[in-house]
Amino acid sequence: MTSTFEPTESLTNRVAVITGGTGAIGLATARRLAHLGARCVLLYNSESAESAAAKAASLPGSGHLCFKAPLTESASLQVVADQVAAQCGVVHILVNSAGYTKAVPANDLNALTDELIDNILKVNFRGVIATIRAFMPLLQKSQDGLIVNISSIAGFTGTGSNLAYVAAKASIDVVGDALAKAFAPHVRVISVSPGVVDSSFVPGRGADFNEKVATTIPLRRIGTVDDVAAVVQACATTMRYITGTRIVVDGGRHL
Repeated sequence: MTSTFEPTESLTNRVAVITGGTGAIGLATARRLAHLGARCVLLYNSESAESAAAKAASLPGSGHLCFKAPLTESASLQVVADQVAAQCGVVHILVNSAGYTKAVPANDLNALTDELIDNILKVNFRGVIATIRAFMPLLQKSQDGLIVNISSIAGFTGTGSNLAYVAAKASIDVVGDALAKAFAPHVRVISVSPGVVDSSFVPGRGADFNEKVATTIPLRRIGTVDDVAAVVQACATTMRYITGTRIVVDGGRHL
């Protein structure tokens, strides 16, 4: 039976798959969802299996899982999706929070090499689509699925770590809207778009950069990973009559 999308305060008996699940935003999201009763499946790539398992075990509740899943290897993603199907039976929430970037000024076109463009699009666009493709049958099976793509204000401001990253996030936003229409009413699709977040996601950006940027943001601080995780939680609980749109969580930086 199709959901009628009433708000809820509980995620008990829900299964949430999170790419980049052992990273800053992914793990913060997993903690919030697990606290409300969700069983979380953390997908990771570069981390050790032992470290990933320890992070999964640290979440509230029990039954959490973790799998190594390179986003650029569609066959590996399908193997993981099959393993999740065998152990969980269904997926209710997919959070795409894995990504990769490198700071390159927009006016330095020579530094934006073909290789860098290809790598960024491969991870941040193709990898997201491949993950959605692998898990869509399990999301449809739930009859009340949710996909949250962690995007960026770079996708609509044109200002970000580099132009390829801008293109990747803009593409995910638009394709997310198309998917929301194509798979409604059984699967909702939402982009969550942070601005500057206090994490190590962009190599080379540290405290000096954060302090400088904070003075330009209307709410006078940069974002935290929990700011982003709280919006994902809301999409899964109190903001359920929403699909095919973008939610900006940037303290007003885009203004």
